[in-house]
Amino acid sequence: MYRGFLTDYNATMKRTLLGGRTPRNFLREYWQKKPLLVRAALPGFKGLLPRKDLINLACRDDSQSRLVMGHGDEWQVENGPFVARDFSRLSKKNWTLLVQDVNYFLPSARDLLRGFDFIPHARLDDLMVSYAPRGGGVGPHFDSYDVFLLQGMGRRLWQISSQHDRSLIEDAPLKILNDFRPEQEWILEPGDMLYLPPGYAHNGVAEDDCMTYSIGFRAPSYQELATQFLVHLQDSIEIGGIYHDPDITLQSHPSHISSSLLQQVGLALAKIKWNKSDIEQFIGIYLTEPKIHVFFTQPLPPLTQKKFMQQVKRNGLRLDLKSRMLCRGKSVFLNGEACLVGVIARRVLERLADQHEIAAGEGLDEEVISLLFQWYLYGYILVNN
Repeated sequence: MYRGFLTDYNATMKRTLLGGRTPRNFLREYWQKKPLLVRAALPGFKGLLPRKDLINLACRDDSQSRLVMGHGDEWQVENGPFVARDFSRLSKKNWTLLVQDVNYFLPSARDLLRGFDFIPHARLDDLMVSYAPRGGGVGPHFDSYDVFLLQGMGRRLWQISSQHDRSLIEDAPLKILNDFRPEQEWILEPGDMLYLPPGYAHNGVAEDDCMTYSIGFRAPSYQELATQFLVHLQDSIEIGGIYHDPDITLQSHPSHISSSLLQQVGLALAKIKWNKSDIEQFIGIYLTEPKIHVFFTQPLPPLTQKKFMQQVKRNGLRLDLKSRMLCRGKSVFLNGEACLVGVIARRVLERLADQHEIAAGEGLDEEVISLLFQWYLYGYILVNN
């Protein structure tokens, strides 16, 4: 297990993570441009959880997991949640278990993600962990997002290609490349890491029992953003009036849509407007909206606000592992909700968003306490014991 990742983290370790490069250099030379292999990116890293614990996560109703079996042109995919006996029937090779959002369940996984905070939180998606015996993999493919592939226990062979041919095997349950032509390959040992930009073809195959930690980043399509933005606008737009046609004329074909109808509707729709503030509110809400399978547990019984304030001042608090929090201007966004706050509150809540915690003894004004208490009741934040 890799302990103390966050508490010992500093600029020197960040350069180790990136193979001696500064974050600024990495962003300038590699991010979304070309792959980077880093040997001993995290020296001594063997992983955050054993195989049996990953299987236990895959058996939970509130996790998302997949079981991929096969190789070559023959593949099969099953979606979780699973039961323990599902794994006893598997062969000793050629299968992979993948569990998404492991950072929702392990504090050490969130700590690991904090090591990648040279990329804005707004871009972070999740930590996916995979386990595979010898020969296990998900086939050659490409992703539409950036990913850091950090090796835990065991060894995995990675092959990569900058090929432009993205044709896929027909009728396969996975998006597997039809003609993968590897250009480079390496065997990653525990603590090694491979960064891949979007669109880079790659294939990972377990050399022995191994676990890989995939730090993935969000890359929504413009179509998705446009669709969700229009959904967001429906709660704020207000266009007066009602369709009317006192000067309607007789049509020779009653089934035809008239030009006057189209013109009137077009003029009404042209009144839909938005500004920079609308976009800011939308993107903050959109990027912090919990995934569909995420639920928060409310405290039972809850503390009174007075006792809550006392415990926070004495012990501090932290975001729930499933919470997503971002800031922009005077707005703070938490789990799909937007709050306008004052200058002092903004500074405190910005630290919470950056560091995922508020230390004991920190001065909190009435506005902050009131807001934090409401979030505590929702289950968005937890008081430290």
